[in-house]
Formats: sequence, C-alpha cells, structure tokens
Amino acid sequence: METEFSALLNIAERTPGLYFSYEANLTLSSQRLNDLGGESKSLPLWRQAEPRFLWNNYMLENLIDNKLDPYLLPIVQGSFHHFQAAIGKDIVDVTLIARRCTRRNGTRMWRRGADPDGYVANFVETEQIMHLNGFTASFVQVRGSIPLLWDQIVDLTYKPKFEIVRLEEAPRVAERHFLDLRKKYGAVLAVDLVNTHGGEGRLSEKFANAMQHIVSDDLRYWHFDFHHICGHVHFERLSILYEQIVDFLDRNGYLLLNENGEKMKEQLGVVRTNCIDCLDRTNVTQSMIGRNMLECQLRRLGIFAAEETISSHPNLDECFKILWADHGDDVSIQYSGTPALKGDFVRCGQRTMQGMVKDGINALLRYYYNNFCDGTKQDAIDLLQGHYIVSVSKDMTAPSQKKGLEAVASFPLALSFVLTGFFFATLSLRQVRYDLRHLFFSFMWAGLSVAIAAFVRANGRIFCNRPRLHKPRS
Repeated sequence: METEFSALLNIAERTPGLYFSYEANLTLSSQRLNDLGGESKSLPLWRQAEPRFLWNNYMLENLIDNKLDPYLLPIVQGSFHHFQAAIGKDIVDVTLIARRCTRRNGTRMWRRGADPDGYVANFVETEQIMHLNGFTASFVQVRGSIPLLWDQIVDLTYKPKFEIVRLEEAPRVAERHFLDLRKKYGAVLAVDLVNTHGGEGRLSEKFANAMQHIVSDDLRYWHFDFHHICGHVHFERLSILYEQIVDFLDRNGYLLLNENGEKMKEQLGVVRTNCIDCLDRTNVTQSMIGRNMLECQLRRLGIFAAEETISSHPNLDECFKILWADHGDDVSIQYSGTPALKGDFVRCGQRTMQGMVKDGINALLRYYYNNFCDGTKQDAIDLLQGHYIVSVSKDMTAPSQKKGLEAVASFPLALSFVLTGFFFATLSLRQVRYDLRHLFFSFMWAGLSVAIAAFVRANGRIFCNRPRLHKPRS
C-alpha cells in the first residue's frame, strides 16, 4: 500500500503549470490587489491568498497550525505568458495569467459539471494585463464546466453519453454557482458555445432552462452554437458573437490605472465562457474577446486610432496569437493531457492542414489518456488536494483493491485474445481448400473473438482506468 501511494505522489510531482512568488500575491487579479486595504497588504502572502486558487492549501495546513508564516508560499496552478512589442515609438507589455480553481479540480472525464455547492470543473480565471507608458490595464474572463450535476463516465466509446444527475436540483445548483460569481466579479454574462443537437444539445437545453429561473439585470445567458456557425474552419465568424455581447463588454469595461496607480476605470462584470470541455472552443472565443479588449484599451490611451486594430501591426499580432495559443495549450494539458485543439487558428489566424492533423493526433491521445491513464492521475490529484486522507490504522486495506469481474478485467489482455482469435481464424481459413474442417475452426476462432469484443464493449467501464480514492459529492 505504501508503494501505491508513493506511485501516486510520483505522478503528482509531474503536475504542470505551478507558479509561486516570494513577493507578489499571484492568486489575486490586479483589480482585487488594487482594492486591498493597507492592513490586508501587510499580512503574510498566504493570508492574503484567494482560497479558490491556492493549489497547496491542504499541504500548508500543518505549517499554518505551527505558525510557520515565513515558510508559507501560496502556489497557483495555471499559466503565465508575457511579451513586449513596439507600436511606433511605444512599447506595450502584455501578460496573460491563468488561475485554476481547486474546488473541483481533476481530469477531463472524471471531473465534469458542478458539485451540489455550485463549484464547477475546469474553472479557470484568465487575466490579460497590459502595461504602457506607466498605465496598467487589466481584463478578466472566466471559464468553467456547465453548472449542472452531470457526468460523462468513460466506457471505451469515443464519446461517452452525458448523464444528468438529479435534474430537479439544476436551478438550485446553477443559482449557487452564479451567486458566487456575482459576489466575486459583479455582473455575469454566461456564453454557452455547445451544440444544439445530440447529447450536447440536451445538456445545453437543461442549462438554458435552469438559467431561466435566475437571469436578472446583472446575470445574462447567451447561447452561440460554435460548430454550427463557425464550422471547422470559419472561426472568423466569431465576430458575430462579439457584436452580440459588445454592449455588455462596453458597460462593464476593464481596470485602468494611471501612472500613479490611481484607478481611472474598473471592471464591473465578467464574461463566463463554456463549451463541453471548456478548452478548445472556449480558448478560441476568449482569445477573440481578449483581442478586442486590448484594442479598446489601446484606443483609450490614444495609441490606436478609431479603426486601428492589432492585425495592422504584424509583430504585435503574431506575439498576441502565440500568447493565447500557449495559454490555451497550458490550460488544456492540465485538464485533458494534450494541447488544445483548434490551436492553429489562435496561433496562425487560420485553420491549417498541419493543425488539423495535430488535432486528430491529440484527439486520439485524449481518448487514450481518458480511458487508460486519468483514473490514476485523478487519485494523485485527490491525494494531494486532501480529498482523500491516508489512514494509519493497521486494519486498513488497499484503497484500490478490485473486486469481482473488475479484478480480472484487463483491456490489453482482452485485446490480445481478440487479435489472437482473428489470427487463428485467418490461418484456418487459408487451410479450408485442403480440409473443410478448417472452416469450422475458422468460424470458431472468429466467433470467440467477436464474443470477447462484444463482452468488452458491453462492460467497457470496468476495463477503463478509474479513480478509487475519492468519490465526489453529486
């Protein structure tokens, strides 16, 4: 059992995207840092930290109890990218920061939707910060899974079915989620990018129905069928979405500080974007919104003329695309194990054949990770985040002990039996011209292979790599 936990800790040590600072509070956005009072700023960094984004919160508990403040450093999981570019005689400095919420942290297929308290999977706060001529501008967006109780449990199929749990609680769970967002960010515009047909469509319909009970002046819901409108190549049609939400962006703005650090403007609301994974479509959409907001900020500071855009400055344009593409890859790797799909559009401004091939490879890798690796990875996350507490009692049995059919279920073994059966069926078929009895053997081997394959398909879940330490509330 000790070996098992050590193996999980080895996996946890490879956790990507961890950042810390000895001086700056990385868990807070520029606006929240600016709003901190003098008394709060004098506190140790861990006491200033936003608990949602404090990745090492559980690991700090014993140190906090022993009052070891000088040794406590907040760690955030997310992304950090930065560039400088010239616009005429001016130098613009742009930073993109992601902060991943730890409340419902986990892997793509093992953490979906929301918990009963309204905390959602893959919730990430993204802050785009610009420094120019002493001015500082900041714009925050968030992403997060559809805030309903739903699962998508892996079962060896490429796209497992969506399972909505306790549908009657959907309005209450959504209300809790958005109440929390409104307390922290002000007005909220929920942009839903999922399909209107199939399993995604049914999930989106339930989301829209839940939102009908809670929409208000400072909470809006907007559905935009990304795949229907943009297809697989026409992502420039996202300008349609921008025209539909620009009034919200204009009204709620962004943070702007002058050379003296005085607030000239503040952000009064946030755009919350989701698709199913909140990775690929979401990142393309957020990069479009971030681009438009940076252009608004540059116009406000008199750097851009009324119709001037980032695209008219090739170096700035290229740096901005790479910034958001790298950001999307980081967030995606943490949740799905692979870089973001559709990243070629963010990185190059258009879909490319090379990008489509990479998307195909990454889609297959996601299938492999989801079905055969992510259960153990989820256990490592739960162990590190304190969702599973190791007991020292002597009579404790191994937490991952399998029972019944699951104890002997092995996908590699089943696959080898299927391939062996078809191999012998082929050999027997070749011998039919010499002895008709081989036709019987050929059918026998082929039938055995088909039977094993059908059994594996019907019981796909027990052949997948599943988490065993912690079952989240739903």
